[in-house]
Amino acid sequence: MSVSVLGSGAFGTALAISLAGNGPVTLWSRNGDQAKQMRAARENATRLPSIALPADITVTADIAEALRAATLLLAVPMQKLRSALQDHAPALRGKTLVACCKGIELTSGLGPVAVIKESVPDARVALLTGPSFADDIAHGLPTALTLACEDTELGKALQTELTTANLRLYRTTDTIGAELGGALKNVMAIGCGAAIGAGLGDSARAALMTRGFAEMQRFAAMRGARADTLMGLSGLGDLVLTCSSELSRNYRFGLSLGLNQPFDSQMTVEGVATARAMSDIAAKEGLDMPISATVADLSHGAYSVTEAIQNLLNRPLKEE
Repeated sequence: MSVSVLGSGAFGTALAISLAGNGPVTLWSRNGDQAKQMRAARENATRLPSIALPADITVTADIAEALRAATLLLAVPMQKLRSALQDHAPALRGKTLVACCKGIELTSGLGPVAVIKESVPDARVALLTGPSFADDIAHGLPTALTLACEDTELGKALQTELTTANLRLYRTTDTIGAELGGALKNVMAIGCGAAIGAGLGDSARAALMTRGFAEMQRFAAMRGARADTLMGLSGLGDLVLTCSSELSRNYRFGLSLGLNQPFDSQMTVEGVATARAMSDIAAKEGLDMPISATVADLSHGAYSVTEAIQNLLNRPLKEE
């Protein structure tokens, strides 16, 4: 196995820890000081404190060293994926690139697989997504993920290569459905967090999750996804996890909105950009996406949580 993880945030580090059980792994950080600290302390003190890095993980800030691997896991924020690819496009030619980010690119409306195909046309592309928290993976807790790859043989090879003692991978060829499930659930998590933060209760959260899932299905169908993909780990599974735990950054962001409290501006909240991109696309396509539009407006301070909920409750009555 020849694997590098590009991105030393919590999720990238957790993946490297799990994969180290299969053999040597290179973990790349764009921050030289962070890489040096991680090598010295043998832990990612900023993102995953007190979890030791196995001896089989090599931490580096040298991109050339990381790019020697044949399989590269791209654990970078969705809105920075294209620039990261373009910065190193010549060296990525012919590589197997596995996107490990969730979201829709704000400027293009594309998901991670499509962005990789545009940026590195001759790369072999896959997507790793599903209900997972970095802390769980790093602690060796059992986690099931979706591996999406249009090339069936490549998908099978990656499924074998990336399955670990605590990571069980289920394979699909529906990359569109898998990437949209992972992206759109972040939008719903913001809404659910806001509802709980505002004291609206678990019944309101259940309603938002259910009606939000209906929006996810409508949007995914419009983009050509298979319906059964959204019912799997990368859709429904990820939605349930993200909308019900404070370990989710998107949920915590929504919670801060509901509580009218500040949120750490250094923390990546993919659902904010995704909500905006999703709403813009839905509006152009004439698709009814009231929860997504509300979350987009709420995230940018267009109105309060109380006003947002009232707007949703005042919509015309309809069949389910």
